Amino acid sequence: MTLNNLNDDWWKQAVVYQIYPRSFKDANGDGLGDIPGITSKMQYLRELGIDAIWLSPFYPSDLADGGYDIIDYRNVDPRLGDMADFDAMVSQAHQEGIKVIVDIVPNHTADRHAWFLEALASGRGSAARDRYIFKEGSGPNGEFPPNDWQSLFGGPAWERVEDGQWYLHIFAKEQPDLNWNNPEVHEEFKKTLRFWSDHGTDGFRVDVAHGLAKKLDGASMKDLSRWTVHDSLSHDGTHPLWDRAQVHDIYREWRQVFNEYDPPRFAVGEAWVVPEHQYLYASPDELGQVFNFEFAIANWFSGDFRTAIRDGLQAAKSSGSTATWVMSNHDVPRHPSRYGLPQAPSKATHQLPKDWVLRDGSSYEENRELGSKRARAAILMEAALPGSVYIYQGEELGLFEVPDIPWDRLEDPTPFRTRGRYTEKGRDGCRVPLPWDSLDTPDPASWNPRFGSGASFGFSPAHDADGARSADPHLPQPLWYRDFSVDVEQRDETSMLSLYKACLSRRAELLTPAQDSSVTWLDEGDDVIAYTRDAAESSAYTTIASITNFGATAITLPEGDLILSSAQLDDRSQLPQDTSVWIGMR
Repeated sequence: MTLNNLNDDWWKQAVVYQIYPRSFKDANGDGLGDIPGITSKMQYLRELGIDAIWLSPFYPSDLADGGYDIIDYRNVDPRLGDMADFDAMVSQAHQEGIKVIVDIVPNHTADRHAWFLEALASGRGSAARDRYIFKEGSGPNGEFPPNDWQSLFGGPAWERVEDGQWYLHIFAKEQPDLNWNNPEVHEEFKKTLRFWSDHGTDGFRVDVAHGLAKKLDGASMKDLSRWTVHDSLSHDGTHPLWDRAQVHDIYREWRQVFNEYDPPRFAVGEAWVVPEHQYLYASPDELGQVFNFEFAIANWFSGDFRTAIRDGLQAAKSSGSTATWVMSNHDVPRHPSRYGLPQAPSKATHQLPKDWVLRDGSSYEENRELGSKRARAAILMEAALPGSVYIYQGEELGLFEVPDIPWDRLEDPTPFRTRGRYTEKGRDGCRVPLPWDSLDTPDPASWNPRFGSGASFGFSPAHDADGARSADPHLPQPLWYRDFSVDVEQRDETSMLSLYKACLSRRAELLTPAQDSSVTWLDEGDDVIAYTRDAAESSAYTTIASITNFGATAITLPEGDLILSSAQLDDRSQLPQDTSVWIGMR
């Protein structure tokens, strides 16, 4: 029985599966994943053992940023379906015991949103323009940007409009930032939260949760240039853009909306902030949970993961909530590739993997066997922790990053906004459509990732509704996907998919839903992550131990029943390098 059938606090110990809708499953043959495609795979998701799905944006969008440039917050992109399709998907999910979480993007709208079009038409000083952040330019005639801020996607963070004013866009120019000092903005998003809650949504993932409360008045824009858009890790709350104390007033308002429903809706915040500030967003009076990204950015070093676990548990304890654990998502290179590349400390997050992707996977050797072994160990280390586990689609298949997508097939805006200097290739390599059917394999002799293949590993049907051959997937799939197709892994008891199913099943069966977010650490040395959790009262055990060996020397395992192992053990008493086990203790 899944946790969401047991109590209203299902999210505190849930397994949440992130779906990037355009790359999950295409039901109509247009090469884009869609809402009916998600509905068609609900049984697969139930059998995987998850408690909830989280949908990345599926709203009307020009796809300037993978759907995060939203034209209409209370509708479905017609390329992905309609509201009837959404309602049917929610109904099917709930029948399977699966909760539904949707993405909310409150930092910015699309430049084609009705509000922004009104702001452009209304001109300087208008009420419509005050919903966004417009400023006068610098220079004798205002011909230069208000300051030298660079957007997170490269290029200036300011865009000039016809009447000479400039608007702020922390991301792409198609994503103008909203002014959260305007009461209309507050009321509009409360309407949106109620709209999706009334359509059966159980919770929300809040994009850029730390960026809403901005302070750009009271000082010249040039004076604000001592801060940068890229530095969100403010310890004292004085950054004009990020992690300001006033942002929590917004989420306390949202909590009042969540509590209008029975059970109350919950939210998890994407807040790239210093660890000591994470707990504020996860307060029961605000969102409820916040992502612990330290786990997702850790290199394959025991010290990195030990720090991430301790910081995550401490943040959860401070907030009175539970921790979150995530290794991959739609914004970062897939972790089996990260773990299979050379491991080296770096100041920038994923610096080496991003360099490898930028060079089409040619700059460093990707040891896939090692990366897969470490990824198998990682899920056992992660899933036994108290709190919620967030799984990114395809992670359960052990998919690697696709670094060699042709540049003329890329969709992510990042590589094209650096004034001609390619410094990042972007995030498309983790967004390639999923492989479902190995029999639907492109002909290797004619396959060309630039021009399509005529097959899609079951991502799309063979033919569309008119009987024509389905369009090629919106991002090209590599030929090696065949070995990672769902049908192949379902037949293999040693596959990553089989390991995930076993892991999630044992997790629900054996581990007590911990409300105190605590573990008992075992002293096994610097190269080992080892801890215990209380076992469920219905199990035969008192505690469950999770042990991961990062070191080159095998370690002796404690007495107890071997429940799960990430790799075959030649000697039951010894745990080799890059391997995890769960042991039941009586």
